[in-house]
Amino acid sequence: MKRILIALSGGVDSAVAALLMKEQGYAVSAAYMKNWINEENVIGNCPWQQDIEDARAVADTLGIEFQVLNFIRDYRERIVNYLIDGYQRGITPNPDVMCNREMKFGVLLDWALARGYDAVATGHYCIRRDDPQSGQPQLYEGMDKNKDQSYFLSMITPQQLRHALFPVGHLRKPELRALAAAAGLPNAAKKDSQGICFIGEVRINDFLEKFIPDSPGPIQNTAGKVLGEHRGLHRYTLGQRKGIGIPSNSDFNHYVVVRKDYTTNTLVVAFDSKEVADLWQSTMRLHSLSWISEPVQSLFPADHSTTTGIRLLAKPRYRDASTPITYQHQNDGSAIIHFDEPQRALASGQVCALYLGERCLGGGIYH
Repeated sequence: MKRILIALSGGVDSAVAALLMKEQGYAVSAAYMKNWINEENVIGNCPWQQDIEDARAVADTLGIEFQVLNFIRDYRERIVNYLIDGYQRGITPNPDVMCNREMKFGVLLDWALARGYDAVATGHYCIRRDDPQSGQPQLYEGMDKNKDQSYFLSMITPQQLRHALFPVGHLRKPELRALAAAAGLPNAAKKDSQGICFIGEVRINDFLEKFIPDSPGPIQNTAGKVLGEHRGLHRYTLGQRKGIGIPSNSDFNHYVVVRKDYTTNTLVVAFDSKEVADLWQSTMRLHSLSWISEPVQSLFPADHSTTTGIRLLAKPRYRDASTPITYQHQNDGSAIIHFDEPQRALASGQVCALYLGERCLGGGIYH
């Protein structure tokens, strides 16, 4: 009998994952990853204590072993430092994507395998299928397209996917809640969590101000006219419209952030328009490419030609629909992707997930 470790978050998705694993006859244990305790007193809702109580109540209801694992140091080193460093360097990190690769299927999976578990199961809305010919595990979008989370798993490795299970990927959210209620799970009606992975409902600027000091500078339009003063470039992201601090000239034409110039500490804004080249882009370079299944490489031209491209789909960001692209592999290991339709506000540091139909091939980071 396979031993499965369920990553219980306190939410209903992972609770139903545990329920289904037990019903399928696995030897199931559960663990809550304690990664953050709001030690910097960041303003916001950091509900880890309630989440632990909810996770423990689920485990008690299901009659499975439960423990709390302290990964605070690992989380600080692998996620918080990555987040802070990224904003300090002027890029837009994605802690949720990295949290899956570095924590759930990194630190937690290593912990589980070292103790004889065969796999880690989570409440992600995605589907794992093993290729019938190669036997290699492959990742697909979840059945519920409104909840699909394959994007957040686009940077995990083949070895990680080999030891990953996603029991709820074939369900839609209403079906999942109905299962939770029918089983008497205590968090069946619990509201879905929002915010930074494992930190909670904390505004990113409230979080960052505890680590990055403000550095005020000018706000200029694309013609160089000074319109106001910003508090620090790390507080703004490409495409941002609200909270810039300068008034627009009408209800129909709003200033948006189109560039952050770190050499002059200048925030550049313009009226939102497809004519603004810095805001709308058709071509992007990806670095730090990560492939989920080894056979993916067979899709590329044998000579890795920079001129020959293949047709794929991409999710430029989470919640974005899959959009057609031409993918061109580069000899330096990076890639150039050409979107059929211009994309708005693709910021350096963000993750782009790559797909062949509903199959997630992997992902890369915008240069």
